Amino acid sequence: MPLVRTLRRMTLGLLVAGGAVSAGAYYLLRRPVPRGRGRLKLRGLRAEAEILRDRWGIPHIYAGNLHDLFFAVGYAQAQDRLWQMEFHRRAASGTLAEVLGEEALEIDRLVRRVGFRRVAEVDWRDAEATEKAVLEAFSAGVNTYIAGSRLPVEFGLLRYRPQPWHPVDTIAFGRFMSWTLSGNWDTEILRSWTVERFGAKVMEELEPLYPAGKPLVVPPGAEAKGANPSLRDDYNAAAELLGALAGRGMSNNWAVNGKKSATGKPLLANDPHLPLQMPSLWWEFHIDSPELKAAGAGLPATPSVIIGHNDRIAWGVTASMIDGDDLFVEKVNPDNPSQYAGEDGWLDGEVVREEIKVRGRKEPVVEEVLITRHGPVISPAIKGETRTLALRSVTLERGQQVKGLLMLMGARNWDEFREALRLWPSPSQNFAYADVDGNIGYQLAGLAPVRAKGHGVLPVPGWTGEYEWTGWIPFDELPSVFNPSTNWVASANNKVVDDDYPHFLSAQWIDSPRQERIIEMLGEKKKLSVEDFRRMQADLLSIPARELVPRLLELEPQDEWSTRALTFLRAWDYVVAPDSAAACVFEAFYTHLVRKALEEKIGSWSDFYMGRGIHPLRANGSFFPSAASWLLAKMRDKKKWFAGKSWKEAMEEALCSAVAELRQLLGDDVSEWQWGRLHRQTFRHPLGRARALSRLFNRGPVPVGGDSNTVWQASYAPYQGYELNAWTASYRQIIDLGNFDNSLAVIPSGQSGHPGSRHYADMIRLWQRVEYHPMLWERSSVEQEGRGRLLLEPAAGSDGAEGA
Repeated sequence: MPLVRTLRRMTLGLLVAGGAVSAGAYYLLRRPVPRGRGRLKLRGLRAEAEILRDRWGIPHIYAGNLHDLFFAVGYAQAQDRLWQMEFHRRAASGTLAEVLGEEALEIDRLVRRVGFRRVAEVDWRDAEATEKAVLEAFSAGVNTYIAGSRLPVEFGLLRYRPQPWHPVDTIAFGRFMSWTLSGNWDTEILRSWTVERFGAKVMEELEPLYPAGKPLVVPPGAEAKGANPSLRDDYNAAAELLGALAGRGMSNNWAVNGKKSATGKPLLANDPHLPLQMPSLWWEFHIDSPELKAAGAGLPATPSVIIGHNDRIAWGVTASMIDGDDLFVEKVNPDNPSQYAGEDGWLDGEVVREEIKVRGRKEPVVEEVLITRHGPVISPAIKGETRTLALRSVTLERGQQVKGLLMLMGARNWDEFREALRLWPSPSQNFAYADVDGNIGYQLAGLAPVRAKGHGVLPVPGWTGEYEWTGWIPFDELPSVFNPSTNWVASANNKVVDDDYPHFLSAQWIDSPRQERIIEMLGEKKKLSVEDFRRMQADLLSIPARELVPRLLELEPQDEWSTRALTFLRAWDYVVAPDSAAACVFEAFYTHLVRKALEEKIGSWSDFYMGRGIHPLRANGSFFPSAASWLLAKMRDKKKWFAGKSWKEAMEEALCSAVAELRQLLGDDVSEWQWGRLHRQTFRHPLGRARALSRLFNRGPVPVGGDSNTVWQASYAPYQGYELNAWTASYRQIIDLGNFDNSLAVIPSGQSGHPGSRHYADMIRLWQRVEYHPMLWERSSVEQEGRGRLLLEPAAGSDGAEGA
């Protein structure tokens, strides 16, 4: 690991014996922490702007015009997260290996082939005047900070300075993030590999179909009939093709109207579930100008509030699971590698040369990328893939996401909200809506392809013309509901509509337990308060445990350790609490039973279904988070799933092996088998992999409850262990439309990306306890909680940029 060795050498002298941070190290960490008060004269401003910091370090930015507003956003964001912004743009542009070395090369190779920056450059060329003005103002603020401030410690350790920020950097990261949140190319490849090795019939048995009787998103309160699209033809076609060629983020949101709210006005909650890191993926901020007011969370490298509210409406998002990726198997002309087969002969493709600089190498790694009518060929960057696979993705389609986000932040009502979402290209999202007039709603947004044939679940022949995308589902035909009779809307990555909906959306949904539990809690009281919403976001009850444990208690194990473990389950309330021994026994048993069921059909190949990713950008897989309903259905409908044994015998074996594992991991005192001892969250920084730097940059671990099926989702990939290694609540917000100052939010770590800042990790305990800070809105509230005021003034001769 050359980067780790390099960093270890660089940090000699920073740590004293015993691992304590030396005074010199402390100085180096504190030195780049930016000033939060005073006056600065800056070129590029038209008038004064203010950045007020509250006691949680969150900036409240006030300006007299849009240009100065977004200039100040760029400046404040760079103050807090410049290293993270740099990391994000390198991830999106495929230049991580230039500073991190060989360890990042596989990511860069795939990113360069997909070509987010190539598409972003076209977006920037075609952007409208307002988009350009906002992005230029944001970039100017970032660059002003880079030019006049001390750089974060990471740049010193890696010995380089960042290049000036450009609007293309922002656009490219937006596209990269959209793809990482929604793409399903990895599941298509895994399905096809599974079909190749085990046949179409086995693959059909492994598909976690959405169960009948479980809740839909639209209409609220409706249940799936359980038809599901038949994928047998897709699997059989893939089997034939393989013979001929012989190779994601989760979330919750819900809203109630005034009839169901204790305040008489709507309440809206959202908690996007993503892998956690240090610093936090989200950056909280509040903007206020005559033209635009908004507060909430955005992504470092971008200027927009993505989740939050303005002075009229509030919104929250969850991944909709709409299938926006397809892979096409291409036949390349052996005599001309720039040509590939079409229906009537060879077609000319475009070949793009991508040179990837790698730290420690003298020569760059070169990728010759063939771009077909379907998209770029990505398979050379995927180990084990021998076919020529081209990616068609909605993330690479032309779009105006920045304009759409500006319209969203400025929307005044339901109609303007929907107009903004018409411009939302990807990732496809479930938007929950509420406004100060008492309305609530749901809108599916994002491009949803119409396919001439098939369901997009496996790679298909690219030369026949049979599987082409023929257009998009019209926006006005996407699922939507306004002021439903239930008085609530909710989504949790579950199935959006039933199969009588006239368009195909997806064959893959996340399992239903979280949505079921949300609906249960929405119905527990006639009127719900902000405190009730907090309790809902903290909920750790497992519906699959409620169904599976009674069967487990019918077992009669022969060994005393398994018998002892069952005694803890007899009085369990099905809450997957971090201090629960019963939860620990259940989670281990459940994991072992799922693996045993998979191994019966596919042997060690089950690793891929238990969380072994096929690429560093897809490290966890997607089967296990949806395995509960699949497992229960097999237990109910497939009595002879196992050769030579019953489900009861398989459960006894799974319990025995789970208990043996827990004894090995946690010792022989069953009462000490607390779930939080195994299930922990470590907040890791990209440079924290170096042992000498881990104490400086990383935080934790902290014990956490929950699993993939609890409302507070805390998902783990068993292939990598029981730690919280997949995704969980990366931001929580509860918005009170009757009083915005009564709204709450929290991110998992802290606002600052500087390890020497007191705001680097000050929210970890809040997040762990499901506590919050207020989302301050009124100027008087901000002043009351203010801890610093930085006045930005135009320097002499500064008139700002034109157009904003």
